[in-house]
Amino acid sequence: MQFGYARVSKHHDQDTTLQLKALQDAGAERVFTEHASGGRWDRPELQKMLDQLREGDVVVVWKLDRLSRSLKDLLHIMEHLSARGAGFRSLTENIDTTTPAGRMMMQMVGAFAEFERAMIRERTQAGLEQARLEGRVGGRKRKLQPQQEREILEMVQSGRRTAAQCARLFGVHPSTVTRLLQRQETA
Repeated sequence: MQFGYARVSKHHDQDTTLQLKALQDAGAERVFTEHASGGRWDRPELQKMLDQLREGDVVVVWKLDRLSRSLKDLLHIMEHLSARGAGFRSLTENIDTTTPAGRMMMQMVGAFAEFERAMIRERTQAGLEQARLEGRVGGRKRKLQPQQEREILEMVQSGRRTAAQCARLFGVHPSTVTRLLQRQETA
């Protein structure tokens, strides 16, 4: 069975007429229509269509960006289709994963995406290293100053106060005090 998927953004001046005509002309037997951003994963009609796929089915879209605006999400959807034994066709880009050439094209897109992810990871690591060299450390700011941590440890270890009492006294969550105590035990 051929499933069509048509999507436009939420803007009121857009409609799916052109897409629906192209999908029907391409032989789509059932069409799912969505008015939502392509950058979002929580699209009910897309999910409904993906849930109904069976081996041998083909998902047809007018253009790749109608399925997803994110390459990462597009590849995730392609993996889902492949796992279900379903094919994919994009009418405008003339990609058809039911043919060897179409599968090769999607593998090339996947290779470029993997390269892009590796480059982003490399730039992120370089940026973090540079920040460390400049004395900047990532992560959340500590809730307690070192002096406050020492006071809490002394109060709990001496038995003057419980961990819960210290948490209330210093205005932090009890798990913050628990983690502090656990770090002390392992040190």
